[in-house]
Amino acid sequence: MSIQPIDEIVEHYRRTREADRLSSGPGELERIRTQEIITRYLVSPPAQILDVGGGPGVYAHWLLRQGYQVDLIDPVDSHVEEASRTFREEGLFGTARHGDARRLNAEPASYDLVLLLGPLYHLPERRDRIQALLEMKRVLRPGGLAFLAAISRFASLLDGFARGFVRDPDFLRILTHDLTDGQHRNLANTDYFTTSFFHRPEELVAEIHEAGLELQLLAGVEGPFWCINGFVELWHNPSTRSLLLDFARQIESEPSLLGASAHWLAVVRKPA
Repeated sequence: MSIQPIDEIVEHYRRTREADRLSSGPGELERIRTQEIITRYLVSPPAQILDVGGGPGVYAHWLLRQGYQVDLIDPVDSHVEEASRTFREEGLFGTARHGDARRLNAEPASYDLVLLLGPLYHLPERRDRIQALLEMKRVLRPGGLAFLAAISRFASLLDGFARGFVRDPDFLRILTHDLTDGQHRNLANTDYFTTSFFHRPEELVAEIHEAGLELQLLAGVEGPFWCINGFVELWHNPSTRSLLLDFARQIESEPSLLGASAHWLAVVRKPA
């Protein structure tokens, strides 16, 4: 099994601004909901947190400012550089280094909490996802919690119609593969999303159990709201924004609506 990052994934994130994506529109909804779900389970600081695939450090920065000790790893050099620079400029004592979710440079049982908010959908092979979960379990202390992000099998279908991408024959070919087996490939070499695996709920749960982890929660992050007509107007109005977040919380664990959420967050525990 190779532990080399997939070149097109690295190149995608070199060309995009992940921190900007999470600060506006549906990306901001994703970030706020992810943070509030994580907050329900946080232990008191200071605690040791490992942010695996932490990108430019959006979530690490949020946790560091609360007094947690955070180590970030990511396979994209520009992400590591951006995270390190942000920590340094703001006087935050976090670390950022190059690494891969499938082979973590960390001692066994050395972290209280682990974030895995990207690797599971950027590892298209199931054996690699299981390996990442086993590595996460290895470095997590007994009884510790981890937060796993996954992308819904139906994200491209909903996004494609919401933003009109289905008018593009190249996108339709991508969408057909997504719905068939969850293997998302940017066949058109455009700004569409890069190499990924899009889960069904039962697939994610099976992978969690195979790794010997205990599932505490499987929640839809955005609900169906991220792709609705008029989202921007609703999101920027304080009254409807509050309503949207409230209903997203109410339906987050409704099984019949999980597929309508672009992202899921699974909360898992390492057996004590």
